[in-house]
Amino acid sequence: MATHKVGGEVDALCTRCKLTLAHTILAMVGTKIARVRCNTCGGDHAYRAAPGATDRPSSSTTRTPRSSSSSSSSASAKAEKVIISFEEQLAGKDVANAPRYSPKDTYKVDQVIQHPTFGTGYVSAVRGDKVDITFRTDTKTLVHGRGGGPVEKPVFNPPNRQVTGPADKPLPVSDSAEPAPADGAEPPPASED
Repeated sequence: MATHKVGGEVDALCTRCKLTLAHTILAMVGTKIARVRCNTCGGDHAYRAAPGATDRPSSSTTRTPRSSSSSSSSASAKAEKVIISFEEQLAGKDVANAPRYSPKDTYKVDQVIQHPTFGTGYVSAVRGDKVDITFRTDTKTLVHGRGGGPVEKPVFNPPNRQVTGPADKPLPVSDSAEPAPADGAEPPPASED
């Protein structure tokens, strides 16, 4: 290891630039570098060694194996974890008759879906109006059950009012309770009683 002095240069990870760059050493504690200044951005920060550079001894000489019953039980639990490939998941399913994905349709767990972008996948979880579909490369969360009749989903009907103009300009108040006819429309004939 080279000996460093205050005022000398060292490669370090700059916290502002997020890169390993040349730094000037500002402070040292014993033989260890404490603070540095980036020569690129001028930022002062604690010394962070460049990735891969370390003052610690190698882990093979100082590490001792632990013998604990809890660590051995967790290791056996990890060994029991079985990873099933995508092809094995689809093996017993009818892939040829898989429906094309539509957000209007409703899906259930283990149903095979044909998606136009992601390809063939199967429903791995259903959460309300969303489904997790596992495709060959990854799992996507998509919506389902968005279609249906007006009984299932309420339709928003805005109130029927005449156009009143901008909200910041009040309309003149008229004496009649009936709204004024639209431009180009004839007023209804008055009835004589």
